Amino acid sequence: MNSHRPEASARPNRPGLGVFLDLASVDRDDLDLGRLTAACDRWAFWPATAPGEIAGRIRAAEVVVTNKCVLDADLLGKAAALRLVCVAATGTNNIDLEAAARLGIAVRNVPGYATAAVVQYVFAAILSHYTRLADYRAAVAAGAWSRAEHFCLLEYPIEEIAGRTLGIVGLGDLGRGVARVAEAFGMRVLIARRDAMDARPGRIALHDLLAQVDVLSLHCPLTAETRGLIGAAELNLMRRDALLINTARGGIVDECALAAALRAGLIGAAALDVLTREPPPPDHPLLAADIPNLSITPHVAWASRGARQRLLDAVADNIGRGVVPR
Repeated sequence: MNSHRPEASARPNRPGLGVFLDLASVDRDDLDLGRLTAACDRWAFWPATAPGEIAGRIRAAEVVVTNKCVLDADLLGKAAALRLVCVAATGTNNIDLEAAARLGIAVRNVPGYATAAVVQYVFAAILSHYTRLADYRAAVAAGAWSRAEHFCLLEYPIEEIAGRTLGIVGLGDLGRGVARVAEAFGMRVLIARRDAMDARPGRIALHDLLAQVDVLSLHCPLTAETRGLIGAAELNLMRRDALLINTARGGIVDECALAAALRAGLIGAAALDVLTREPPPPDHPLLAADIPNLSITPHVAWASRGARQRLLDAVADNIGRGVVPR
């Protein structure tokens, strides 16, 4: 059921109808929509929109907000009033940018809103891995502590992250945030070159980086160049006890290759917050029960309440920057 929220009076130059296609992917009735509501004269807020419903819902809209709904050239061309697409996310891979430019439709995304949340997730994964939290929680739940001879359990060796090497692929807001916290923990940070032409100081080739890192954290966008960036050859270059963390996009990692590498012990562990297909099918290769040392979460690294509020407020700001006639 959609929710229409009209404003009491129209403001000059403010867009008329705004449509949010998948509000429930951002807001679970725990955010303040005040700034967003005020950005257009009236709104249609849809919790979710199926692909076949998009054309009808955006037909009269001047502004469309989407998190994950795909707007291709055909849909954009049929929305005669559309002047602005606001992506409620950092990536714009769900919008046909060439078609939008050709049609005179502005596209605006929101970079940087989830940096604190993603950095927190990355270090939750690192600290949990090296402190063996899951193993010790399971041991206590199984009664091992109650049966222990001594006051503590030492079955699972705990390692310190100070002095370890963290490799970062993608040094945008997220990568820089992770690097700052890593250095505060006393880690050594290596940054991968974007490509062979990247001659910026302090960066090294990816294949050289892979062999040196204890932790590899991915923060690059999904592009034609980064799809499958971490495949079987790259995993084979990594240390046998290395931890791979992906909070970027699922397609950056070859998922079948990762499953095989974990089963074979070619790398130590992986913590993934993203998969190529989301939601994943039950038979997804990384959901198999026999893969060791793998943690998967449902694309929530970005999703703190503070980050989601900043996201909606930034979308409102993007609308407030104005739209241009087509």
